[in-house]
Order: sequence, then structure tokens, then C-alpha cells
Amino acid sequence: MMDNMIKVNNTIKDILILERKPVGVKFVKENDLSKLKDRYDSSTKMRYCQALMRAGKGEKIMITSDNIACPASAAAFGLKPLPEMLSSGQMLYNMGLFATLEAGAKAMSGMTRLGQGEYTAVVLSPLETMEVQPDVVVIESKPEHLMWLSLASIYETGERLEFNSAIFQATCVDSTVIPFTSGKLNSTLGCYGCREATDVTDGENLIGIPYGELSSITANLEKLSSKPMKRARAKEAFHSFSGCGES
Repeated sequence: MMDNMIKVNNTIKDILILERKPVGVKFVKENDLSKLKDRYDSSTKMRYCQALMRAGKGEKIMITSDNIACPASAAAFGLKPLPEMLSSGQMLYNMGLFATLEAGAKAMSGMTRLGQGEYTAVVLSPLETMEVQPDVVVIESKPEHLMWLSLASIYETGERLEFNSAIFQATCVDSTVIPFTSGKLNSTLGCYGCREATDVTDGENLIGIPYGELSSITANLEKLSSKPMKRARAKEAFHSFSGCGES
């Protein structure tokens, strides 16, 4: 298991030239908690998006009801109930994210969430050093990188992709819960929360991939890298077109 995680991790990083590490995310039940707790930072108060940022830089984080600092993601993971200020749309309206209370409430009602108390913790680790098989792998990177991963996911089927987002809770819901519950890759443009609370750049978006799909996506990514990726990155058609306008 570890060998395969390291292999796919290194292949994705090398082909795409990622700056952040792919992050493995695992939902943990109470009876498995003691096996992992000592290896992860579970004391620092933080938002989930901040935990993802830290894991992308090499740290190992555990999120529980005690240290999660974001009520929206706490509810998404079933660690705490959703506060009325969020469910009513009041908070999103007050933040200026939606034009009306009704719009904010609709955005919140459409969020995919795990059952309350179903899991006790969420652990995040660089994929290359994770001790357990993750449920989801999250990558924060350039849109071009996420494009190739998305294409790799449909390389053998040609089916159209449909990405699911309300442009709110981009890291916890869009990149983590949705891929976990649907079993399908999901990409997102980010949201107010992660862009305000982390160092994610204007030129980075996110993608969440169910771990069970990662090996086939990585194999397809290797095939894409041998020809179409090289040609696209070389931009020969663009350079040829640009040269036509030179005097």
C-alpha cells in the first residue's frame, strides 16, 4: 500500500511539476483514533483549509471537534451541528457573499455533509508519508495541472465531467466530502474562506480525487504526458500563429 502511494505521488508530482504536495485525507472513526493521534497535530486550533495548506507543505494534521475553528467545515464533516447563523444564510449574507438571506440559505442547504457523529476526526498528511490508505487525495495547484488530471480521469471513457460547487466551502465540501461520498473526482475554483485564510494564490484551484481512482488516473496521466501534454506545453501552434504577425 505504502509503495503504491509513494509511486503515484511521485509520478503526479514529477509530471505536473507540483509546488505543493498532494495531500491524503482520511476520515477516522472513534475506535481507530488512538492508532493515529500521537503522529498528528491535533492541538492547534485551525480551519480545515489551513490544515490542508499545512499538509501540502509537509505537516501531519488531525482535525477534531476540539480543534476545528470553522463551523461550516465542522458541520460538513459531521463533527458539530450547523449553526443557525449559517443554515439561515445570515452569515453569508452579512459577509456580502450572496444578495439575499434566501440565496445564502439555499447555498448552505445544498452542501453535501457527512452524518453527525459518523466520524470522530479527519487526518491530513502528505500522500508520500501517510501511514493509512486515504479516502481522498486533494491537490491545490494551477488550473493547467488540474486540467490534465481531469482529462486523465476520462481518458478511457470520454464522458463529460460535471464539477459541483457553490463557491463556498471549497476545500471541505467541494474537494473532500463530495469526492468521498460520490466516488468521483471534483474540482473547484476555491472560495472566500480558503482564499482569505490560507496562502492559496490567485493562480491556484483545487481538485479532490477518490483514492480508489488515483492509480488509474496516474496511469492515464503518464500516457497523456508522452505526447499531448508535451505538445500543449510547447505551444508550437501559438508560436507559429504569433510569427505570422511579425514584420
